Amino acid sequence: MDEQNIPIDINTNKLLDWLISRRHVNKDWQENILKIREKINNAIQDMPAHEGIIKLLSGQHINYFHCLKIVDILKETEADSKNIFGRYGSQRMKDWQDILSLYQKDNVYLAEAAQMVIRNINYEIPGLRKQIAKLNQGQGECEKKIKDYSKTELSAQKEFDATCQQLGIAGKNIKMELLEQLKDLPEMFQRITEKIKIIQPAIESYTEFNKYLLGKSEVALLNALKFLVENGNTTTYEYTYGQKPVQIEEFTPVISEQKVSESDANEIDFGENDDIDFEINTDNSIDFGDVEVNEDQNIDWGNLDASEDDFEMVSHEDVDFNLEESGIVVEKTGIDGGIARGEEALTILDNPKISSQIVNDLVEIHAFLKMRMYEMVNDTNLLAMTQMQDAPTLLQMQTVESVTAMDDCVNVVLDQLMNKKLLYLLNIKHSPRYADTLAESLKQKLSVVERMKANKKLLEEKIKNMRDEVRAIEPVIKVLIEKTKELQKEIENDISKKYKGRPVHLVGGINML
Repeated sequence: MDEQNIPIDINTNKLLDWLISRRHVNKDWQENILKIREKINNAIQDMPAHEGIIKLLSGQHINYFHCLKIVDILKETEADSKNIFGRYGSQRMKDWQDILSLYQKDNVYLAEAAQMVIRNINYEIPGLRKQIAKLNQGQGECEKKIKDYSKTELSAQKEFDATCQQLGIAGKNIKMELLEQLKDLPEMFQRITEKIKIIQPAIESYTEFNKYLLGKSEVALLNALKFLVENGNTTTYEYTYGQKPVQIEEFTPVISEQKVSESDANEIDFGENDDIDFEINTDNSIDFGDVEVNEDQNIDWGNLDASEDDFEMVSHEDVDFNLEESGIVVEKTGIDGGIARGEEALTILDNPKISSQIVNDLVEIHAFLKMRMYEMVNDTNLLAMTQMQDAPTLLQMQTVESVTAMDDCVNVVLDQLMNKKLLYLLNIKHSPRYADTLAESLKQKLSVVERMKANKKLLEEKIKNMRDEVRAIEPVIKVLIEKTKELQKEIENDISKKYKGRPVHLVGGINML
């Protein structure tokens, strides 16, 4: 092969070292480049209005090959300054020709071009691509967070909506709506009272079973539940004393629409105490009124020397207590007075203690019926079957289907008594602070929803900004690759001229990116 056609392959990363080792450039080339860059900055300040020059100077790092193109343009724009000797009188031309001379001395331009190619390939382009990759990764992380926030938002919203639906409120003015729902309690109690009669067969079955098991004619069990089924939702007074009250003072819990501050709650109200005399004697003695006190500080109790015969037993009938004239009113309490007040004025379903006992009674029956079904279905339980031969007819006639039906009735009543709305409203009525706690709980769920929406909005804005940044960087990388390829080609051609036109290839360069 002709030596003229043997290509020269130069690794792009070793290009600068190759140029120095072949003595095409000096090791101290960087010292001269500073002076050239200064002259270029000064020359740029005075340039003619030419489209080609504007394009060359826009957003690029000016190198030797750009200077060659600028001089070619100036030969056209500064043609009027050319003298008969072929020299240009224009200062612009002189400045750029000086720059070219400095570049060409010791091939400084070749070293600078090699450094630009190496920097672009190893740092500039990879750095921008890493930045795009980081931005894309950030978008993915933000999108993942948005999904997580959406799940949290949806969950909180569902919980809020479910609770509001259970309570029958719209969720606008939560505290007021909760207090408004208290008026639904009587209607709910009425429905339960009507529905609870369906468990009468279950009560009779359980009662007969206990009578048979204990061998007694009467057994005391399910007192609260039986009373409710037989008498309805009466007052606690009637449940306690066995008779209806003459008068009912309705129990109205004090529920404020606003929270009570701790300072107000801890304050003791003495009322109007203007008439109270807290006068203290200066001599530290107690004023007993008109009681005579002897000088020896003994109280005169009168003649206490009477004999026992002087005392006669006097019945209360002989004593005339005219209370009406004295203004004293004696109000009887309990069963005699017939006035239901306080907790006694509550209905038994509205009384937490009694309603809790009713629920316990229902659970007790439910457990009994489950056990009966198990015994009746399990054919191997011969002992249980033998024991039930002497049981009352009511128990012997029961089938699995009938027991299952009774259990279903018990479950229906239990579901009504354990209804979440009912439990919420009872807690609100009997615990003034519960309404505030429940309202705050619902508001907290709404605040979570709003916070998640705000976070999503911020992340969406962040994603938009990152996408805009990626779109701005991608053209920069494209232009940088094109300019690097052009510069690489210029270097190859320039080195080829120094080796009598031998083909020169920079390997491992921009094409490897």
